[in-house]
Amino acid sequence: MKKLSGIIASQGIAIGPASHFRRADLKVERQKVKDPAKEWERLGEALVRAGQELDAVYTKALAETGAETAAIFQAHGMMLEDPELLEVMQKKIEGDHLNAEAALTDATEMYAQMLEALEDEYLRARAADIRDLSARVLRILLGVIESPIGRLKTPSIILAKELTPSDTISLDKAMVLGFATAEGGATSHVAILARELGLPAVVGLGMDLLDIPDGTPLILNGSEGVLVVSPEEATIAVEKNRLNAQKATLAIARQDAQKPAISRDGQRFEVAANIGSIESARAALEAGAEGVGLLRTEFLYLERDHMPDEEEQYQAYRAIVDVFGDLPVILRTLDIGGDKELPYLELPRELNPFMGLRAIRLCLARPDLFKPQLKAALRAGVDRNMKIMFPMVATVAEVRAARAILEECRAELVAEGKPAATHLEVGIMVEIPAAVVIADQLAAVVDFFSIGTNDLSQYTMAADRTNSQVSPLADAFQPAVLRLIRDVIKTAHQHGKWVGMCGELAGEPLALPILAGLGLDEFSMTPAVIPVAKQILRGLSLPEAQKVALAALNEDSPEKVKSLVEGAQIAM
Repeated sequence: MKKLSGIIASQGIAIGPASHFRRADLKVERQKVKDPAKEWERLGEALVRAGQELDAVYTKALAETGAETAAIFQAHGMMLEDPELLEVMQKKIEGDHLNAEAALTDATEMYAQMLEALEDEYLRARAADIRDLSARVLRILLGVIESPIGRLKTPSIILAKELTPSDTISLDKAMVLGFATAEGGATSHVAILARELGLPAVVGLGMDLLDIPDGTPLILNGSEGVLVVSPEEATIAVEKNRLNAQKATLAIARQDAQKPAISRDGQRFEVAANIGSIESARAALEAGAEGVGLLRTEFLYLERDHMPDEEEQYQAYRAIVDVFGDLPVILRTLDIGGDKELPYLELPRELNPFMGLRAIRLCLARPDLFKPQLKAALRAGVDRNMKIMFPMVATVAEVRAARAILEECRAELVAEGKPAATHLEVGIMVEIPAAVVIADQLAAVVDFFSIGTNDLSQYTMAADRTNSQVSPLADAFQPAVLRLIRDVIKTAHQHGKWVGMCGELAGEPLALPILAGLGLDEFSMTPAVIPVAKQILRGLSLPEAQKVALAALNEDSPEKVKSLVEGAQIAM
């Protein structure tokens, strides 16, 4: 028995045999052509067919994952029509007289390598999308039609060097238990798809993964980022019992999803959702969400070639808040930069974008970007319980500047004769340790705090959570991170302000007793985990949770913190 450790892509446990994903060998023969015009026409026909295939894949993804995730394949379709990419391929065919296969491969690989060379982790992950699209068109040119996953006869855990979005959406959920890849990161489109499909997944496990023979018994623990190879029978029995217990708990939790999360001693916990589309808004309500702790607005800006205007944003935001009626909806203003970039903004390249011009810093520097969003939010918030939250705040001056622009937008709307919310609560994301240190000063200029544990963890530990070599350090269970969470909650409460959490830790079963014990007011998470989180919170008593939280703060490693909670037997 041995263990491989990687990056958590999608939580859950899978037990079953290994099955390697092997693609057909798409060998490209470089040739000089005598009729470039005919070759360009051949490539054009292949691009049209690829577009038709993508339409079908999009429809499947829409049905299984919703519009937000299915948009990945709309983006692939846009790549097919990218004028710069088409121009490069045309020059290679008409200028260099290359055959279509070589022109396609050269052009797309050049773009993929350019993306991989960037510091921006989100853009580096898009290299896989470029290669996915290239492989689709190349298969059409070569006349290769094959679906390696379609040959599965036994439910299996898929192993691969890397899986493309097209590979992932083609998975037959009845035959695939989960997947593990040697490469990849937590922000890849494959990881996003896996979470939406409900498949456990671990990525970045290293090349040793590819040496595992087909049929080898495996335990894939997507919650811990571990793959156990050839586990002992006793280990398998323990994990099967845990898996069965989780399934039983989930079934009960779903039945009680609409009930409030009230602890055994009467403490009410607010459980909200992290969403990014009208479809996920509806799913959140069905899952028992009592509001929205994080409305990601980036879905309106990404995968397009122009900025959405005020009216388009207003219509989108209003449709979402209307789903929730009087329930609270916290709209996070644009969080672009670092792991996300908008090509049409033509921002300068940065050596370290995660510490550069991103989120609130970018919005303050670009009123042309910020003001249409704020005006749309003010309009959408009329007669609705909408709140606004600024991301990546590090100073009081940033909050004051952002609030001043918000009031300026309100005045402009009134002058234009448009309805505008007279009062919106304004909060900030606590993602930078500096915000914790000056939480007392920030409390004077905000109405609430929301802790983003993903960034707070990596900034606190100086460890990129998408880098498998250091990602274990960027664990939100680190005592240092937990102490920062304690500090911001304590300070906020002293100043009469409430604190929510919209980072992944808020939906982590083992973290719930700790967070409840620390006094967290609102737990916001992906809709799928809301029923179980509510069930766990109902089983707590506040004195027990406070005792566990205090003990956790005095441990010296994430592993000891998790063991402590497991030993207390007050979490699933």
